[in-house]
Amino acid sequence: MHYSGETKQHSNLELVEECDNFPDPATNNAVYLQQKSPLYDFRIKKDGDIVGFMQPWVVERMPWTKHWTIDRQRKEVYPVVETQEGQQMDDLYDSAMDDLLADARAKKIFKVLDGWRNELYPVLGSRYRMERSGSALFGIVTLGVHLTAYTGDDRESIKIWVPRRAKSKQTYGGMLDNTVAGGISAGETPFECLVREAAEEASLPEELVRKNVKQCGTVSYFHVRDERAGGETGLMQPEVQHVYDLQLMEDVIPQPGDNEVEAFQLLTVKEVQVALAEGQFKPNCAVVLLDFFVRHGILTAENEPAYIEMVSRMHRRLPFPTTPYRRPAE
Repeated sequence: MHYSGETKQHSNLELVEECDNFPDPATNNAVYLQQKSPLYDFRIKKDGDIVGFMQPWVVERMPWTKHWTIDRQRKEVYPVVETQEGQQMDDLYDSAMDDLLADARAKKIFKVLDGWRNELYPVLGSRYRMERSGSALFGIVTLGVHLTAYTGDDRESIKIWVPRRAKSKQTYGGMLDNTVAGGISAGETPFECLVREAAEEASLPEELVRKNVKQCGTVSYFHVRDERAGGETGLMQPEVQHVYDLQLMEDVIPQPGDNEVEAFQLLTVKEVQVALAEGQFKPNCAVVLLDFFVRHGILTAENEPAYIEMVSRMHRRLPFPTTPYRRPAE
């Protein structure tokens, strides 16, 4: 195990706060209002649900077209598309969003679009979609899956398979990660996303994953991106992660299946806790591991002074819709 030698030590609550770092009005409304005040609401339509928060400099730099309304007095952004005979609203919205982000990318307005994925994310609370790399520009809720693969049967014997992200990755390069993690594309279920990512990232056989993996709920947080995320800083990134556990026999060894992971290490709980305290893990992966420790009785109210605050912060209620609607053909 390689340790960074950093002097800064993070408490478990500080790790959660690093990930869930946008103020919660339920606990500090004054700070929330101060940080929310300059932001624009992204709505699915005029007077429709708010589905994201946008930085004002994003609004000013975006190459808007006639299909968008920018209300600077009310600080709102929403699409304006009219259907004609034989046209579907979903398709028109998708086209308006695709054209907008493609133009911004071609003009090199936002660095975050350098990571263009040709992958669509759902705009939760609607049936609309947008290019994955543009989601943080609009501050929408994104969904993902995170898997912790481990060996052992109890708190004393558990060891966790931990990968190190490739240094070449645009986001959080070189940091430690969860065994498997990935974003859920539009039209994809969490479980099918997990099976796909487990094969791609860790070379875990599909049959093994389908038969043995356990779904363990979700973690949620409202993150504001920093320089480690790649691209512009200060972008809003509220997320919900579907959490899974997979107990492996010792002869099952995850192997990198793509160029996103350098190598896997099998670490003791103590080694993982040291790496967490040193800030070696990607912020949301730290939260997923803390959730794993809570569920397996490794972190308890007896050994973690901030237990209640930590647990509640890992399951934050977000101020946007979190329901993914499916289109009729899906």
